[in-house]
Amino acid sequence: MLGVANKRSIAWAIAKRLAAEGARLAFTYQGERIERTVRDLAETVGSPLVTSCDVRADGDLQRVFEEVGEAFDGTLDLLVHSVAYAAAEDLEGRFTDTPRDRFWLALDVSAYSLVACARAAEPLMEAGGGGSILTMTYLGGERAVPHYNVMGVAKAALDASVRYLAWDLGQKNVRVNAVSAGPVRTLAARSIAGFPTMEAIVEERAPLHRHIDADDVGAAAAYLLSDDARNVTGTTLYVDSGFHSVGM
Repeated sequence: MLGVANKRSIAWAIAKRLAAEGARLAFTYQGERIERTVRDLAETVGSPLVTSCDVRADGDLQRVFEEVGEAFDGTLDLLVHSVAYAAAEDLEGRFTDTPRDRFWLALDVSAYSLVACARAAEPLMEAGGGGSILTMTYLGGERAVPHYNVMGVAKAALDASVRYLAWDLGQKNVRVNAVSAGPVRTLAARSIAGFPTMEAIVEERAPLHRHIDADDVGAAAAYLLSDDARNVTGTTLYVDSGFHSVGM
């Protein structure tokens, strides 16, 4: 599990659902600030491994997946990638004004990290006869969402990465999919200017006229990661009360 930050995060909702269905999970964290929180949450589901990980460092990723292999007898069935980052100031002004260095930072953390993780996980999944990789995307990668800015561009790259990884890894019986969630009240969402407006628009215009929560995403993730979805790959599953399907 990459991306669990606190008990309100989408990644934690996915972890709880997977653990409830019998999965043994390893967790990563970045930085001392959240280490204690992640360790405490991991302990509640009996995790055999909690380790630090900087997804921008290939050496760190290699170490993490070596530790995962040791913890799970050389195999890995599931990988959940719920990692994204953009500088707060780039989610407030104009996308046009995004500086080059922070543009590449957002794409590196939010999109390329999936590629790097999939490459590191591939031999472990192949050793176990296959596996399933899941990442988290958003409609802002397909449409211009005010204030989502460079994160939307990063999500577009992530979406394309899902499809190309699905093609490459399919021959190893490794599936790669994404969940596109509507607005969920997480701590990370607070960094997006106008988030309450986004919630209100979804409630007004989505076919189901209601909000979603992190547990809804957890249920969808559990399906995509399970054998019930054994012939589903390269796909984005929308959990947004149908908002993605309407034009205005």
